[in-house]
Amino acid sequence: MLEELIEKGKKARGAAAFLRTVSSAEKNKVLTGAAGRLEINLDRLLEANHLDIVAAEKNDIKGAFLDRLKLNTGRVKSMADGLRELAALPDPVGEVVSMVKRPNGLMIGKQRVPIGVIGIIYESRPNVTADAFGLCLKTGNATVLRGGKEAIHSNLAILDVLQEALVDRGFPGDAVQVVENTSRESARDMMRMNGYLDLLIPRGGQGLIKTVVENSSVPVIETGVGNCHVFVDNQADQEKAIAIAVNAKTHRPGVCNAAETLLIHTGIAAPFIPAVCKAMAEKGVEIRGDETVCRYWPEAVPATKDDWAKEYLDLILAVRVVGSLDEAVQHISRYGTGHSEAIVTENYSKAQAFLAKVDAAAVYVNASTRFTDGYEFGFGAEIGISTQKLHARGPLGLKELTSTKYIIYGNGQIRE
Repeated sequence: MLEELIEKGKKARGAAAFLRTVSSAEKNKVLTGAAGRLEINLDRLLEANHLDIVAAEKNDIKGAFLDRLKLNTGRVKSMADGLRELAALPDPVGEVVSMVKRPNGLMIGKQRVPIGVIGIIYESRPNVTADAFGLCLKTGNATVLRGGKEAIHSNLAILDVLQEALVDRGFPGDAVQVVENTSRESARDMMRMNGYLDLLIPRGGQGLIKTVVENSSVPVIETGVGNCHVFVDNQADQEKAIAIAVNAKTHRPGVCNAAETLLIHTGIAAPFIPAVCKAMAEKGVEIRGDETVCRYWPEAVPATKDDWAKEYLDLILAVRVVGSLDEAVQHISRYGTGHSEAIVTENYSKAQAFLAKVDAAAVYVNASTRFTDGYEFGFGAEIGISTQKLHARGPLGLKELTSTKYIIYGNGQIRE
């Protein structure tokens, strides 16, 4: 298995050398061409995805996981639209981010450059295949993708379409490759591809991310598990708060920026708990509440300590009453994963305090956590949401997939 991956790594390095030399215009033509090919090949992609769906259902996969796996006309169009938006965005490669003149006359600048070859290990979300391709191509990076076994037919069909778009413009098809062996061994082998992969990005559940972070000898950007919170302050607009909380939980419960815990200030517990729990129940959400929540909403399941730390990825919401903003921040600090956190309040000082005190990749005031997304942030797409602090944090868009090098202009200077 390692030999097969090394062969892919060699091909990817050759493709990366090519990508460093091509213009933004040529890369954009590939992206728009790939977008059109995805739409033209809709039936082909849906047929491949149907094979994955049937196999998943036979293995009793359902709920949010099955939803993440499924392609339809709208999702294929979204993949294509994401590639077109990437094509329309400025190319960060070649940007000189600083330039200073030293006393000796040297001009020393810092310029954005591709990272090289990026490996991505992800679970069963076929759209990641197209998103990763688009982001890596735009930034001049070759990529080796290892998706989950449940999406292998979908991923290979998408790969064929993307490689056709590359070759059509004279690019090497090896600029994007998919590892067909989806065993655990293939993932472990990717973690040891030093010299072939410059960066490894895991995108998926807590188990996958932890395994990669702890075992990879290739540098890793850790994309985060999303135990996200919405805190409703006693000075919140309660109607607004209900809309935000319901959206954060139910818009797509199986994604990492969905809210998993709702924190409610004790000052509004009596009116707000029944109102928000009723709105959640109408969306099919199971409430797991503390003692106060269970008193005001008897249908709630009593929460355990484990519930505060869970990323449910399902229509389940942990709800707790807190005595103050500081208590809410303490809860988030203890149980949060540094992904996305929100406060709903009409008090400016409290909003600013929440922004300052909460340590997360994205912190919101009066908005749903569901906006933590490369597309929503105007990045076109994203590889994932980084919850670490080096080398990037938040949605991994184009700039986050570049490195820098120093460029120095002289006029015969020598060091004395």
